[in-house]
Amino acid sequence: GGMADYYTIIEEVSAHGCPLLAMVINSICSPMIAKYGSDTMKREWLPDLASGVRRMAFGITEPNAGSNTHNVSTQARQTPDGWVLSGSKYWTSAIDESDAVLVVARDADRSTPERSCLSLFIVPTDAKGLSWTKIDCAVAVAEDQFFTYYDDIKLPAEALIGEPGNGLKQLFVGLNPERMAVAAINNGISRFALAQAAQYACDRTVWKAPIGTHQGIAHPLAEAFIGVQQARLMAARAAQLYDQGEDAAEASNMAKFAAAESSLKALDQAIQVHGGNGMSNEYGLADLWFVARMHKTAPVSREMVLNHVAQHSLGLPKSY
Repeated sequence: GGMADYYTIIEEVSAHGCPLLAMVINSICSPMIAKYGSDTMKREWLPDLASGVRRMAFGITEPNAGSNTHNVSTQARQTPDGWVLSGSKYWTSAIDESDAVLVVARDADRSTPERSCLSLFIVPTDAKGLSWTKIDCAVAVAEDQFFTYYDDIKLPAEALIGEPGNGLKQLFVGLNPERMAVAAINNGISRFALAQAAQYACDRTVWKAPIGTHQGIAHPLAEAFIGVQQARLMAARAAQLYDQGEDAAEASNMAKFAAAESSLKALDQAIQVHGGNGMSNEYGLADLWFVARMHKTAPVSREMVLNHVAQHSLGLPKSY
């Protein structure tokens, strides 16, 4: 199967009220290893990542390096025996459940031009010098979030993915699928929320009629449904382009944007339809709010998506 199949699985799981960030992370790491990893690395990791036998976290965000990946300060210093990694990362998901973490690091030689100074490494989670602390986080998902610390970790030469200094180019092989996977999660959340709301609107009777008979309830749900279907079509288009080997950057960005926006609208309206019950854990809606809201900011903010579309789709001058 391809990205379209993987997208479908992620959306269906999410549509049952169980969004899994681990599936998003897998969509980042596996494509980069598949395209740029050595044959040995592919044999070691890809079958187990595909089957779920092993898991891999992803370390890119830092306290001072969010949207601006060029500002990554975690350093990789080359030695006769391989590499030494030092630095820290922020918002690393599920590293406590992972067998390794794929780390984005900067060449320790600061004179290297910024666009050719990033490299990617696979770091086992039991490596000496690797530690982490949990972030107290409002997002209610199965995976926890962590600060991670890399204290002069010694890595063999084989830990490098692809060529040194080629990390920025290699990253986008995984970041576009990540955006599609996030779109899948949010579209699934939307479906779950609207299904719950529609059922509740049919069952809940006030003044001798189901509340769904009132246009004040029905029309906002219908409008949210239209937005979700549009987002799903955009995501399907992105997955199709990716599977055909075509440039999916524009489509994956727009799919992520549309899904994040429409899921918040669908979820907000579903909570509103439920009244006070919308805040109850029994109905499973309120817990999803921060998950949907998070994806308006990450893995790429709505503002950066709009920057990309303005520049690359409309031909406007670069704004950052």
